[in-house]
Amino acid sequence: QVQLVESGGGLVQPGGSLRLSCVASGIIFSDSLMAWYRQAPGKQRELVAVITSGGFPNYVDSVKGRFTISRDNAKGTVYLQMNSLNSEDTAVYYCNSHRELGWGRREDYWGQGTQVTVSS
Repeated sequence: QVQLVESGGGLVQPGGSLRLSCVASGIIFSDSLMAWYRQAPGKQRELVAVITSGGFPNYVDSVKGRFTISRDNAKGTVYLQMNSLNSEDTAVYYCNSHRELGWGRREDYWGQGTQVTVSS
């Protein structure tokens, strides 16, 4: 059974920091591309950060320099360190795993989401 379990969300003041974690089980974590998405009220879900199986990260422009994605393959865990948070970062954050299976097939799983609210 596949599970992606996020934690670490909460209420934080502008300028503050949070660290999100996503523990994965039931997938071949070390071979999976891992990503964080977010969805704000009334908006579409957007990709925030992605990290390849080899550990190479990439970010949406709005979080570059503030957010850091990392992974620990031994623990099956991906992290999102979020600094200098502002109100525009308020959203539900989702963990995603992606793996290409060949022959056009792919494997995608999602966590249940964790709420991040930035407010004074």
